[in-house]
Amino acid sequence: MPRSHNDFLWGASSSPHQIEGNNVNSDWWVYEQQMPNFSLSGDAVDSYHRYAEDMRLLAEAGLTSYRFGIEWARVEPLPGEFSIAVLQHYRRMIDTAHDLGLTPVVTLHHFSSPRWFIEEGGWFGETAIARLSAYVTRVCEILHDVQWVATINEPNMYAFMMLMASGITGSVVPEFETPTIQPENGFVLPRPLPEAVEVLIKAHHAAREIVRQNTSAKVGWTVANLAMYADAPENEARFLEERYAREDVFMEAARGDDFIGVQAYTTQAVGADGLIPHPPHEDNTLVGSPYRPDSLGIAIRHAWEVTGGVPILVTENGIATADDSRRVAYIEEALKHLFAAADDGIDIRGYLHWSALDNFEWGHWEPTFGLIAVDRTTFERTPKPSLARLGEIARTRTTTPSEG
Repeated sequence: MPRSHNDFLWGASSSPHQIEGNNVNSDWWVYEQQMPNFSLSGDAVDSYHRYAEDMRLLAEAGLTSYRFGIEWARVEPLPGEFSIAVLQHYRRMIDTAHDLGLTPVVTLHHFSSPRWFIEEGGWFGETAIARLSAYVTRVCEILHDVQWVATINEPNMYAFMMLMASGITGSVVPEFETPTIQPENGFVLPRPLPEAVEVLIKAHHAAREIVRQNTSAKVGWTVANLAMYADAPENEARFLEERYAREDVFMEAARGDDFIGVQAYTTQAVGADGLIPHPPHEDNTLVGSPYRPDSLGIAIRHAWEVTGGVPILVTENGIATADDSRRVAYIEEALKHLFAAADDGIDIRGYLHWSALDNFEWGHWEPTFGLIAVDRTTFERTPKPSLARLGEIARTRTTTPSEG
């Protein structure tokens, strides 16, 4: 039960492109300029320079872990040319986390890739696995004392993001929406392309073996868990079909991993024709999704079942809201479901909230998920009450508020 495990991770998560700023060699830097409905990441929240302050705020609140990513586009600005200075930068981040008593959870690929990699053919090119393997091998040089490594973030979401790749090398920019802000009539995620699923699983397994050969870290990948359900009994078969294509195939690929990263925010109904867009509702979050903190328990239990008992690390869970009291309530309710799953014998190794900071949400700035607010003009950080509350839960191992 996590409340009695001294090594249970209590923390928050981030990704490099969303917080670092000026990731100019990234494919996402290009997409932002090409998509008319996207905002620009720009300086983001300048965490490339302010990471120590961000980590200190988490540690001072009582958290014990920080998940952050290494940006491939910075590490390898040209094919085969690795930046020693950038690798040293990420090594300083690891050292800073250790010095502050935070266990680093390091993600190797979080949606963004080097622009040159996409121009070369990207994940569907002949060099894809070799290029990723060379990058991972080099990064392992700085991971000797890192205990947790995630290879690829949300491959089931990234599989449909691959559609954007032609925006760099082609003459026509493909239509693309991210689920960070849904239109009024809702938004349905495309199904992952089968060829994308195949190559991402191959890439994950290749990266996993390299990490195992070169470090002592626990290695896995993170999956977006949609907590799907059939809207009616007669649609059960379609629900199972959709869930397999969008989730289960990726969790089956994790059966040989040391952990599975569970990432859950809300639920998703499935009807006769597939996923049903979330209807407008006064309780919906800033991204248009239903307020469903119970989705975390649903996701944990399903991941445990499909992987056949691979240990679970909750690598993302949160809510897009401008009302931090609602965030506190969401965290408390979600953790009650996590504790219940642990009480039932599910091996859960930690809870990492999304996100540490209000940040760039893949084309948009409006959704705020963070435990820490950031003034994007001055970059001043302001911890929210939700950060203190999560820190209190981490210390007491209970969602019952202490007196005072």
